[in-house]
Amino acid sequence: MNIKRTVAFVLAGLMMVMACMASAEAPKTEVVVFAAASLTETLTAIEALYEEENPDIDLIFSFDSSGTLKTQIQEGAVCDVFISAAQKQMNQLDITAGEEKNPDGLDYVLEGSRIDLLENKVALVTPEDNPKGIDSFDTLAEMLKDAGNFLMAMGNSDVPVGQYTQKILAFYGLDEAELAKAGKITYGTNVKEVTTQVVEGSVDCGVVYATDAFSAGLGVIDTATMEMCGQVIYPAAVMKNSTVPEAAQAFLDYLRDEEAAKIFESVGFTAIPAEIPET
Repeated sequence: MNIKRTVAFVLAGLMMVMACMASAEAPKTEVVVFAAASLTETLTAIEALYEEENPDIDLIFSFDSSGTLKTQIQEGAVCDVFISAAQKQMNQLDITAGEEKNPDGLDYVLEGSRIDLLENKVALVTPEDNPKGIDSFDTLAEMLKDAGNFLMAMGNSDVPVGQYTQKILAFYGLDEAELAKAGKITYGTNVKEVTTQVVEGSVDCGVVYATDAFSAGLGVIDTATMEMCGQVIYPAAVMKNSTVPEAAQAFLDYLRDEEAAKIFESVGFTAIPAEIPET
């Protein structure tokens, strides 16, 4: 009886060792995702779900402004999936966008992988106490024109949220350079920096995405119309130089699944459904 037990224990031990060896011989596939800073919270939540369902995958995220990420890709950074907060940065990497939108002829997007993933809104937010009593973009424009003391936070010109804000200023006939010179504008290198300035109360207001306002617990005072700054679309694509294109495409496909869409929509994004091909 003791011999049988000993043999059983030895076999069990061997099976455990073999399982560990098998695990060690099968490293996870790393999928590197460059994503706009405004996606930090949602993609972090999606990461846990996706890796639980796909234990052989290790998602590695890099969050920053779309302009910074685009430059890093162009300079040779390893990236399998790129999700931008605006079409501009994706166009600059996509040879099919044409010479006007891609003047450098960059060819980084894997053919057939590019999609429009999400829609967001550009939002006007204030610190919790709203010291200047701002109630709309119209009011903001008047306060920026006024000679009184006022400070607004916005993204840099190479950041999508900053580019949308520039369009809003132009819509109201405001000169950004003059406002900056007058000390009425402060900048952030990405939308999270702008949001932080508002949360900390170091500015009277800021222009961010509605989703960032939600994540930071800020109330949205007003949202910009399409006439003011256009539609805020987040394109996504697999990069042409990806060494794991199938795994990258699988993750991109997952981002369109119902489970991922619910997470995006819980913070204010609108998931854009895949186009149904004509039959």
